[in-house]
Amino acid sequence: MTTREIFDSMEYGPAPESDAEARDWIATRGPDFGHFIDGGFTDAGQGFAAKNPATGEEIARLTQGSAHDVEVAVAAAAKAFSKWSKLPGHARAKYLYALARLLQKHARLFAVLETLDNGKPIRESRDIDVPLAQRHFYYHAGLAQLMDSEMPGHAPLGVCGQIIPWNFPLLMLAWKIAPALAAGNTVVLKPAEYTSLTALLFADICREAGLPKGVVNIVTGDGATGEALVTHPDVAKIAFTGSTAVGRRIREATAGSGKSLTLELGGKSPYIVFDDADIDSAIEGLVDAIWFNQGQVCCAGSRLLVQESIAEDFHARLKARMDKLRVGDPLDKCIDVGALVDPVQHQTITRMVEANTEGEVYRAQVPMPEQGCFYPPTLITGLSPAAPLMQDEIFGPVLVSTTFRTPSEAVELANNTRYGLAATLWSENLNLALDIAPKLAAGVVWVNATNLFDAAAPFGGVRESGFGREGGWEGLSAYLKPKAKLTPRKPVAPVPAPDTVEAPGLDRTAKMYVGGKQARPDSGYSRPVWSKRGQLLGHAGLGNRKDIRNAVEAARGAAGWSRTTGHLRAQILYYIAENLSARADEFAARLRALTTTSAARAEAEVEASIARLFTYAAWADKFDGGVKSVPIRGVAMAMREPVGIIGALAPEEAPLLGAVSLIAPAIAMGNRVVLVPSAPYPLAATDLYQVLDTSDVPGGVVNIVTGDPADLAPALAGHLEVDALWNFSASDQAMIDAASAGNLKRVWAPEGNPDWLGGDGEGRAFLEAATEVKTIWVPYGE
Repeated sequence: MTTREIFDSMEYGPAPESDAEARDWIATRGPDFGHFIDGGFTDAGQGFAAKNPATGEEIARLTQGSAHDVEVAVAAAAKAFSKWSKLPGHARAKYLYALARLLQKHARLFAVLETLDNGKPIRESRDIDVPLAQRHFYYHAGLAQLMDSEMPGHAPLGVCGQIIPWNFPLLMLAWKIAPALAAGNTVVLKPAEYTSLTALLFADICREAGLPKGVVNIVTGDGATGEALVTHPDVAKIAFTGSTAVGRRIREATAGSGKSLTLELGGKSPYIVFDDADIDSAIEGLVDAIWFNQGQVCCAGSRLLVQESIAEDFHARLKARMDKLRVGDPLDKCIDVGALVDPVQHQTITRMVEANTEGEVYRAQVPMPEQGCFYPPTLITGLSPAAPLMQDEIFGPVLVSTTFRTPSEAVELANNTRYGLAATLWSENLNLALDIAPKLAAGVVWVNATNLFDAAAPFGGVRESGFGREGGWEGLSAYLKPKAKLTPRKPVAPVPAPDTVEAPGLDRTAKMYVGGKQARPDSGYSRPVWSKRGQLLGHAGLGNRKDIRNAVEAARGAAGWSRTTGHLRAQILYYIAENLSARADEFAARLRALTTTSAARAEAEVEASIARLFTYAAWADKFDGGVKSVPIRGVAMAMREPVGIIGALAPEEAPLLGAVSLIAPAIAMGNRVVLVPSAPYPLAATDLYQVLDTSDVPGGVVNIVTGDPADLAPALAGHLEVDALWNFSASDQAMIDAASAGNLKRVWAPEGNPDWLGGDGEGRAFLEAATEVKTIWVPYGE
């Protein structure tokens, strides 16, 4: 074309990026690659091919990691941990800073190698992935520097096993390795089988940075390698990004192991467009939301919800924009949509779309390459909310759409999924946007923007999109543990029945407390509770699965509690404390009768319970989120939200204080609770519901089901509407972890119990367990 013709047509000509340097690096370091263990590359072994998805060409060969390879890597990391963890924060910061600088110095090489290995357009690798990876190492160098002063009382976990996906190989590596090293941990990372080359290049720059041997180890391989890493007994933490199905298996595999766990899993994120939105801007945002990285993004805005009044116009403009997308060679800087990562992924997408029987399918009218793993940008409109493509993650360049009429309907449709990773909403009415954002079940919400990420802003999901956050102080805390020593949990036997019974004059049978009312146990069974002197103190019901079901249903009905203000919740907690104080002598007497404790200890437990209620009343409107310092014209608000319904297994050794210590922080933060009280001493908790009844606590906010935790814990852990489970009892933790995998609920079970009368029995750890962070991004400006 002549220059004049180019200006007349405004067509893009080819702008290919050279891959010569990347291929030279492959040839020099390979082309057959071993693992990176203890500061050096191992000899290459039997393995598999790394292929260019755009051509199908084999570009390198990788070694299949064995259980022995994982063993050697973990041993190297464990050996390095003793010295690395003892380095001052400033020393670790220098290494992280050096890695960030080297990522900048080799930025083009990383970008080209990423595109060559993954198939994403070079402009995405060059302008998004590599700069964000650099940002994470710079940011976490700062956290390492400040950690000792800002997070005292914490220690690194140990050896961290990290498993990353193929859609953002380098960026996910940075998200995992940077906070782990900043906190003082060492790492064994397994990159995705399809895309391991940039991880090996990163290993190369670890040597250039002078990183001590064994601090970072990289073992390539398939799922079997990942399984060996997950189940290794010397790995203290597993950080996984990938599919929900694999995340669930990891939850089951680590059950009862005591491993720390963070999971960033799949999504089916809504993209909501209101009728007052800037339509053209919303469409440009949508292009980035669903066709960025060929739609192979866990937080892709793959579910378009358009207000009915503008749907026809919006879809028409969107189709016209789709027809302008450029699909082709990912190394061409003018390309919008590159290649899918592998033919297996192409087949999966094709199968899912062809199985659809609803709506209208529109494929972009664009030239498609004759070879390579390419799929056309696709829009499917007119789907019902229950259609499989509206519910299941496609993980490809396929957008599905439906309409809504009112904001409340938009929220219902957006939340009609088992996932909860991200959401986008477009409206020129900021009042409407900020009203809708907190109502969305998502860990991240973008307002009039999409796919905004930064190392300072927490990222992560809720529901079956996983748990834990990456980025910010919140992400760093996932790689730390408290230094405080805990007491191992041990079962406490109830007082046995005496030879001679001293029966009370009037029977006192404690019922369940469900929905603000006393309820008889479904089982029809109760057990006697004896004092140490042989007096029959009363009977406690033996709850079962149906009682748990009823309690969870009551808690679900009290969802309005989560929308109340912290000020109101504080007033009610103060009121509970006031009413408990008025009956302090009665509760102390009950504790003396139930347990073998002294009068002084019983009085101290009651006073500590009152003080604890005051503590969480004080925190109810003061445990704040924060505005994160992100490099855009806008704000990223990390907001604290209640988790939802919390199942709590109370400690056995502190029947009143233990129950209060779990109930108070949970309801202070807006959660509803289903409590299983101390099994040997349940009457302290059942006496407590008389206080709740007189303290304006709405029905269903606190529910108490007495019985054997061994029977009730599985029901709580397996219930799909319980959002989190706290275990401070002697219940089988392995069973609880495995049962929680059903809906991937958060499980909080410290290694032991604190001294409930001491300072470790309250505070930020409880508040953090009672809240989830939602990051809301709001850009501003014309």
